[in-house]
Amino acid sequence: MRRAVWLVVVALLAMGYAARAADNFPSRPITIIVPFAAGGPSDAMARILAERMKLALGQAVVIENVTGAGGSIGVGRAAHAAADGYTISFGHLGTHVCNGAIYKLNYDLLDDLEPVALLPSNPMIIVSKDDVPAKSLAELLAWLKSKPTPATAGTAGAGSGSHIAGLYFEQAAGVKLQFVPYRGTAPALNDLVGGQIDLIVDQISNSINQVRAGTIRAYAITQENRLPQAPDVPTVDEAGLPGFHMTLWSGLWVPRGTPKEVVARLNAATEAALNDPSVKKQLENLGLQMPDRDKSAPEALGAWQRAEIAKWWPLIKAADVKVE
Repeated sequence: MRRAVWLVVVALLAMGYAARAADNFPSRPITIIVPFAAGGPSDAMARILAERMKLALGQAVVIENVTGAGGSIGVGRAAHAAADGYTISFGHLGTHVCNGAIYKLNYDLLDDLEPVALLPSNPMIIVSKDDVPAKSLAELLAWLKSKPTPATAGTAGAGSGSHIAGLYFEQAAGVKLQFVPYRGTAPALNDLVGGQIDLIVDQISNSINQVRAGTIRAYAITQENRLPQAPDVPTVDEAGLPGFHMTLWSGLWVPRGTPKEVVARLNAATEAALNDPSVKKQLENLGLQMPDRDKSAPEALGAWQRAEIAKWWPLIKAADVKVE
């Protein structure tokens, strides 16, 4: 009996401590784990948001880049962190959907992570090194099909957004590619500019500045409407690959069990950042598209993540994607 009473007392004390911790949140710096290399599109978005979120939270928001295994190492570190709101997982379609169909993860993408907020999304863009002879998407497809060996396509690793986009491109265009994995699309883009690989189906925020500079060639964006930030780049429907639509959305998660009050505080700080005119301008200049206001709640991100798992896992498993 005494042991049972003692366990109840301990449980009540723990609950009281957790409640006080949530009330005082945050009382120290917060870390956002970005599971890709510094300088890439995920890193750029996270740093822009973190700089503004610290104003709403009253604490520093630090970016930690944890690379490897298509982002699964960084996500795993966040998933196994203390459920107190001080460690946030930044990720996207690749890390928080596709990796579950490819890697033997030591965490569950749905059961071990709590959604916080949906972030801006990236349409993909088909780009090649400058000396590829094709000047249009139709010419690129003809060139790819005529090559005696598959063209090389950079990715951020097995299951990354660029890899899944490349697989989808193979399927839609009827071509074969030789995928070259990197620790992020930033180093892949460096090699594309340097001519070491042939193409990338990339996030537009990663490639847009090089497209503007004329160091790589752009063929089409993977959505129905042209982007104001790149008005000269046609859509896939205009360029001859209708229906090849893909958006790489991003989001924030915390470990499952994080107090609801803490999740709400982080969601509010994220929303404040996304609604800041300066932040919006920076993100939109990268070609990013802001999420709809009705999708800003944590529950909306959770529902969208589950829907995307249902959509993309069958394609990945049918392609028999292997860890490179």
